[in-house]
Formats: sequence, C-alpha cells, structure tokens
Amino acid sequence: MGLHPLEFSECYLDSPGFREKIKSHEAELEKTNRFIKELYKDGKNLINATKQLGMAQRKFAQCLGEFQFEYIGDAKTDDEKCIDDSLLEFSSFLKNLEDQRELMMRNITETLMKPLEKFRKEQLGAARAERKKYEKETEKYYSSLEKLLNMSAKKKEPQLQEADSQVEVMRLHFQEESLDYVCKLQEIQERKKFECVEPMLAFFQTVFTFYHQGFELANDFDHYKQDLQINIQNTRSRFEGARLEVNELMKRIREAPQEYRQTSPISSEGYLYVQEKRPPPFGSSWVKRYCTFVKEQKILHMVTFDHRSGGKMGETESVTLKSCVRKTTDVLDRRFCLDLDITDRPGTVLTVQSMSEDDHKFWMQAMGGKEPLGHYLGRTCSKERGIDAQLDDLGMGFVQNSINAIEKRGINDQGLYRVVGVSSKVQKLLALMIEEKSHEVDLSTSEEWDVKTITSALKLYLRSLPEPLMTYGLYKDFINPAKSGSPESRFQAIHCLVHKLPDKNQHTLGLVLKHLANVADHSKQNLMTVANLGVVFGPTLMRPQEETVAAIMDLKFQNIVVEILIKQHQKIFAGAPESCPASGGPVLLAPTRQSKKVARQNRPLAVYNPQALDIKSVSPDGSSPTPAADDGSTGSSDSVESQPSSRSPPLATPSDTPPEKSGHTPLSSPLSNTSTGGGASHAGSAGSRETNLTGAVSSDEAQAEESVPVARKAEAVYPCEAEHDSELSFLIGAIFTGVTPSREPGWLEGVLDGKKGLIPENYVKFL
Repeated sequence: MGLHPLEFSECYLDSPGFREKIKSHEAELEKTNRFIKELYKDGKNLINATKQLGMAQRKFAQCLGEFQFEYIGDAKTDDEKCIDDSLLEFSSFLKNLEDQRELMMRNITETLMKPLEKFRKEQLGAARAERKKYEKETEKYYSSLEKLLNMSAKKKEPQLQEADSQVEVMRLHFQEESLDYVCKLQEIQERKKFECVEPMLAFFQTVFTFYHQGFELANDFDHYKQDLQINIQNTRSRFEGARLEVNELMKRIREAPQEYRQTSPISSEGYLYVQEKRPPPFGSSWVKRYCTFVKEQKILHMVTFDHRSGGKMGETESVTLKSCVRKTTDVLDRRFCLDLDITDRPGTVLTVQSMSEDDHKFWMQAMGGKEPLGHYLGRTCSKERGIDAQLDDLGMGFVQNSINAIEKRGINDQGLYRVVGVSSKVQKLLALMIEEKSHEVDLSTSEEWDVKTITSALKLYLRSLPEPLMTYGLYKDFINPAKSGSPESRFQAIHCLVHKLPDKNQHTLGLVLKHLANVADHSKQNLMTVANLGVVFGPTLMRPQEETVAAIMDLKFQNIVVEILIKQHQKIFAGAPESCPASGGPVLLAPTRQSKKVARQNRPLAVYNPQALDIKSVSPDGSSPTPAADDGSTGSSDSVESQPSSRSPPLATPSDTPPEKSGHTPLSSPLSNTSTGGGASHAGSAGSRETNLTGAVSSDEAQAEESVPVARKAEAVYPCEAEHDSELSFLIGAIFTGVTPSREPGWLEGVLDGKKGLIPENYVKFL
C-alpha cells in the first residue's frame, strides 16, 4: 500500500498514528529531494560530456574543412572537383549536426534542468520550511500545555483563566499550522507526479527532435552521397586504367631507358661533370651540374646540384657555345668527355664529362658535336606487336564485321570489352582479318572465335593503327574542352572537332561510337556503363604522340571525351554544326548556379509546452488530427506552419549571359505539432501546393484554379542540369511541350522526352 492519506480531523487529535503518517510523507519528500539532486548532477555531467563531444566533433569538422587535395596535371575532372570539395561538404554536415546538438543541450537546460531545480527549491523547500514551523508550534503548544497542567490549583482564578486563554491561543495556532502543513504535504505529493515527469517528457521530446533532425540531415546527405559514390567510382575506374598505362610505360622505359629520354626541339637536359681548373699546384676538380642546352641560342645553363648534400642547389651559370668536340682518352684519361668552345670566353675551352656512352652520344647530337650522331627510334604499337594495321578497306571491314558479331552474339555478356581474350588467339584473329581473304570470315556465325577474343582483337586493331582514329594533331584540341567549360560548351567543341577528322577516321569513329552506345544501352545486363566504356576506349580512340607520365595523367580527360561522344553520337554524326568557336577562343562557362547541396536552415528544436496543447484537438486514440490537404500536396501527419516557397524567381539577365537558377529546400516535418521549425516545400507534381495549419488553400491559389492555363511549346536557350528529381535536365535547343506556369514563381512546368518536371522560366523562350 502507498502513503496513507492525512485527514484534517486527525490534526486535532494528533495521535501517534497520525504522527507516523506524517513521518512517512516527510521521508518520501526527502527521497524525492535526493533523487532530483542526483538527477540534476547527472544532467550537468551529461551536458558537459555532450559539450566535450561537440567540441571534438567541431574540431574534427574543422580539420576536414581545412584540408585540400593536390592533383597531378593542369586540370581536374568534374568527378575530381566533387571529390576535392567532399571534405568541405562533410565538414559542413558535421557542423550543422553540432549546431542542432547545441540547440538540444540548450533546450535540455531550459526544459529539464531548470524546472526540476525550481520544483526542488520552491516546492520541496517550502515543505521543509512548513515542517520547521510545524515542529516549532508543536514544541510551543505542548510546552505551554505542560506548564499549564503543572500550575497549582490554588492560584487565583484570574491567573488560571489567563493561563487557559494563552494555551488556547497556542492550541489554535498549532492546529492551524498542522492543517497547513498536512495540506502542503499532500499537495506536494500530488504535484510531484506532473512537476517531475513533465520536464522528463520535454527532455525526451527534445532528444527525439534532435534525432529526427539528424534523420532529415541524413536524407539531405543521401542525395549528395549517391552522387559522390558515382564520382568516386568513376575516379577509381580512371585510376585503374591510368595505373595500367603507367606500369606499361615504366616497363618499356626500364627495358630501353635511352629511347624514352625526355627531349624537345627547344632544349636538352641532363647531368654533366664540369672540369674546374685551379692554379698550380691544386690541379683541377670535377663538379656535377645539371645542364640545360637551349639549341637555337646555343646557350648552356649549368646549376650545381649534389644529391648527397640533401639536394642543395647552387647558383646558375650560363655560357654560349661556339663548338663541341669529342675529347679523346689519349689527351685526357677520362671517358665520355667533350670540349666546349665558349664564345663569351675567348680562348677558353670548357671540358665536361657525360655519364655514359649513350649519354655521350646524346650530348654530341644535341650540341652539334663532330662525332657521328645516334638517333632516337620511336616506338609504334604496330612494330612492337608485329601487326601492320592500317585504316583501309580491310581494316574498316574488320571493324564492321566485329561489331556485327559482338552485337549478335555477346551484347549482354558481363564485362564486355573489359574481359580480355587469350593474347595469342587475339593476335592470330587480327592477323587473319587484315589479310586479303578476311571478307570470307563471318565472325557473327563463326564458332571458332569467342566474343572476348573478338572484342580484344577490335581494341588491338584500333590501338595498333599508326595514328589513332582521333589523330595526334587534334589530340590537344579534344582534351582542352574536357578540362573546363560547361557541358554544352564541351559538346559544341567536340562536335566541331569530330567533323575536322579525315573522312575515313570520322566514318570509322561513327561506327564504333554507335556500337558503344548500343552496348551502354544494355548496361543492366553487361554492366558496361558509359563511364566504364570511356575508361576502356579513352586510350584506344585517342592518345598523345609522346608517351610520358604527364600524358597518362590526361587519360581521365580522354575518358570524358569518349563519354561525351558515346552519349551524343547521334547529334554529333547527324551533321556538321552550323558554327564553331574560333580556335583558341574563350570557353563558354557554365551558368552561375547554387550548390547542389540542399541548403537547410538551422531551426530551433521543438520545446514541449503543455500549456500550448489543445485537449479538444486530440482524438480519442491520442493522435493529433491530420490537416486537410488536397491531392498532390506534400502534407504530413503533423501540422506545420505555413512557409513561403524557397524558390525565388530567376533574376532577369541579358540574353547573352546564362541566368541563375534558384535552389530550393525540401519540406521537413518536425516531430511535434508545437515545433517552431519547418522547411519550405517544393512541389513534386503539378497539383502540389502548400497548406496552412488548417489545411486551407490560399485565395490566390483558388483563383488560379478557376482559370486553366494554355499549354505551349518552348525551346531551351541555356543548358540546365537538374538539382532535384522534380526538375528537368536539358541542353540548348531542347523542345518542351505542354508548358504551363508553375505555382512556384519563376518556374514553368513542361514535358521533355516523356518526362514532366519543372523548368526555370528564363532558361527558355516560347515558340
């Protein structure tokens, strides 16, 4: 059984049982007091620990945001740019989360800690004060009563009456105090049931609201995460392709290092030991210097550099060369020496020593020495592999034959073009197919050659051509658009360049790209997406004339070019463009856009407020009624405050400048109907609209529904990439049908390629 009730009538009797009941009530209040003090202490520790966690996470986020990746080369791909920005995005999400946590801690202090401490001090403290008064009145009353009872009966009557009246007054005071104390005890016993639990409810409401907002942040992050995963996968695929090329180049250089020595028509570089003569009897010394010989001016730049001294670099000395003569060993007992006649030091001969016989020949050739010149034998794929591949009728017939066979027999094979055939069989097939009788072999019906052998032979043929399909001369022109500019400007530049290719190259390239687009259309079965095909065919269709690591670092841009060619092959090969940008002209930059990252406002956390609850609005099962919402609205089971749309109309801009497309924030519904936060809703369908707390549609919307807008056709004047599922992506010249004004200012709704979505109003013109 719980505590016994304290009857007011017992205050007058003041029995031992009554006193025991009071003691049990007092003990219960004392236990409650200790509980609140302990809870308050633990709450403080929780807040401090959470603050420490927040500080650690903010420091971690700061560390993420301050680091930047360096890259090799002169440009980054779009995927690499997104990866570079990812640490800053991670930092931003963590800081946003910690902002919400800080708000949660602030609200916990206000909703849990302060109310509990206030109850302990005001209510339990008042009970203690009443107890002291009660005990004091008890002591006074019973002391005066004993004194009265001990008075002599022989006292005079007035004295006895006065004593009786004094005791009576004390008895009345004692009984009044007893009544007040009993009332206070029972009031606090009942009050603590809600005064203690209500802050607990607010605490959990605050905690769950924090986790709910974390869930909303996770939803926002999910879109970014999916895009970043694609960026990472694309970058990893390109890395694997580049790594294979680098390893192959390293292997070839290791086998014949002199053939791959870096040379240029402008200058030659390398180490030489330079003889420095000293006055007798000190003789001479040989100092290693890194030398750069500029051929046209015949200037030799020399800088002292010693690897053993920690790579310390000395001053640069420059001399002008008049002639170079090989120094024989009978004159100087050192091998690989040259005598350099210096014009700016008449009568002075500078003696240098090269590192080896090959190095000696190299410098003799570079400086115009009088020894017979060695020559550099460049490597070609066809000579290395023993295959005389040519872009002639036989070769083009082999390409068409291979494509027909692959599309008939293996278009759905997993890893098509990635799974390679046996090298000996591949070379045997290719050698057979480029002979005069190749037309007699139909690969689409021949069982002798499997699909992976055919795909490998096709790739080998394309890579064995003396010049790649996209030619050495246009290599840099193809690469440059992939390094900068908007998707539309890249497409326009590549479209123009394709039509500068020789007819045979252009025709063969068209066959290959049409086939690769067909392969990509079956990517659900063969797993070869456009990005995967770009990795495989980037170095196959285009490559630089010089094989260097720097050139291999551009392999990722080759992949991007091939991806664009595959995606846009129909438009590119439908005909030459009407106009092309001037060579070396400025690149059309992408329109100014807001970040793809969803911008979420920091909202105050929901605070439990019992006074704000409307008991009548709660249904019998305890759930809140759902506000009425029309079909297509983005309402939730919780009532939310009406928020204005976060889409703002795009700014009016000159016709030659791409406009800025406004971003938007998806609607987020808080846990409680007392939440003060809320995001702006962006409609996912034509009928989507916002509702206020009662679900009523605004008068403006009602008037808009009365007049049905006329659907029109429009043409895109700027390219646009969708930031949300409800928006449309399109290129310049795209034609939209069924275009009508959207409910959101500055936006239209229309249909493109069978998909309905939102269009920025000033990105199009009506037809």
